[in-house]
Amino acid sequence: MMKHPSEAVLALFAGGELGNWRRWSVRRHVAACPECRREVSDFSALREEVSAMSQLPDISSHQPNISWTKMAAEIRANIRLGLEAGECVSPQRPAARGIFSVRALAVCGSLALLLMAFLLERPTPRVDELKAPEASFLESSGSGIQVKEGGQAMMLLHPRARDVSYLASGNAMRARYVDTETGYVTINNVYAQ
Repeated sequence: MMKHPSEAVLALFAGGELGNWRRWSVRRHVAACPECRREVSDFSALREEVSAMSQLPDISSHQPNISWTKMAAEIRANIRLGLEAGECVSPQRPAARGIFSVRALAVCGSLALLLMAFLLERPTPRVDELKAPEASFLESSGSGIQVKEGGQAMMLLHPRARDVSYLASGNAMRARYVDTETGYVTINNVYAQ
């Protein structure tokens, strides 16, 4: 079952007052739906009747020297005069803005400043400081884990290791070794401070 457009949408379609996309979708629906097509034709006929009635006949009112046409002309003139008078006393409109307002430029500038501060102050690892003689650090290799501090080093060796896997985080390192002859698994956890 297809969903029918509302009466308001069909009336706008009949008057040609829908946007491009909506007009296209309603046109497709109306082409396939006889009920909606009948409503659109009714709205179109009603629109033609109303436009034909917009020109009032020149019929005299109760006062013999005033006609409907003359009253309509006076009303249009009064409306025009009122609009012109309103424009004279209306407050000044603000000047047209450029592409960017002051507020938008301030926001963009602030974001650019924050980005630059982040890029300039982002901490980078200093390799020279980590390998200084006073610092201790962990290293891994295929044969074990090595802890170095100052000029000294200690290494946990596994010369017969077949399958080696490492996991390092912060100041800790974990190594898992599988012995080639026995198949035993050795796990070393090393923490440095």
